Amino acid sequence: MEKPKIVVIVGPTASGKSAVALELARHVGAEIINADSIQVYKYMDIGTAKPSPEERKLVRHHLIDILYPDEEFSAALFREEARQAIAEVSARRKKAMVVGGTGLYIKALTSGLIRGGEVDPAIRSRLQSEAQSGGRKRIYRRLQEVDPIAAAQLHPHDTYRIIRALEVFERTGRPISALRQSHLFQEESYHALKIGLMPEREDLYRRIDERVDEMIRQGLKEEVQRLLEMGYAPTLKAMQSLGYKQMVAHLRGAYDLDEATRRIKRDTKRYAKRQITWFKADTRIHWVVHPKDRDAVVRMIEGFLRNN
Repeated sequence: MEKPKIVVIVGPTASGKSAVALELARHVGAEIINADSIQVYKYMDIGTAKPSPEERKLVRHHLIDILYPDEEFSAALFREEARQAIAEVSARRKKAMVVGGTGLYIKALTSGLIRGGEVDPAIRSRLQSEAQSGGRKRIYRRLQEVDPIAAAQLHPHDTYRIIRALEVFERTGRPISALRQSHLFQEESYHALKIGLMPEREDLYRRIDERVDEMIRQGLKEEVQRLLEMGYAPTLKAMQSLGYKQMVAHLRGAYDLDEATRRIKRDTKRYAKRQITWFKADTRIHWVVHPKDRDAVVRMIEGFLRNN
């Protein structure tokens, strides 16, 4: 059977993915599959820049508001939910457009996940404690012993990925480099056209500043206050996300609203840089820098969906 076709719209936060996807989805008759790790949560609307009810009436959206903030979600669960949503969309003879900035979710859907690569909180917590008490050099040397290929690809100070590689080795007994090599031979489930939005850096940072200011005006502080009053703990993974973490600290008296706003802007720009690094590693993404390229994108999508 021919693999189903999907269009994937990616890019850093505030790059305009939602607006572009809405326009493109209406043009080609597609439905949108959300690939943002926080928009899946109910009650978290302003801080996630979630599509408005009016926008969701224009184009059907999937995987938005499917969980409560204290429920766990992961790339593996996203893959299951997204695959089901795409199947439902295809059954109605509509096109699926996957939209979001959570790179791991996109990778899980389009390329699958390494078998045995699931997170083990106990192992990860222990390795993190060892890194803090014994230093980064020690865990890096351990990785060099058990997986020299992975170690050679990592900076000795890249503690997060070093711990990740050691975690997988302890879980499976196999080096993560070997698992990745095996994974390369797996058949991909979809024929995907990937389009990335990448405004100039100065423009992107301006967009981030404007978005954060708008979130404050819309009532981000009040949204976070309601979540706390509903009993959602500040330590929850969802509540530790951008905007929510800083606003919780403000509400607890750590700093004033201006400082909270400044920190949200700063941390969002740092996050955008990490997203750019992640997506730039995917050579199959067609990058769009300028809004004037919109017509070219439409032609690209139409050609992709039309051709066998």
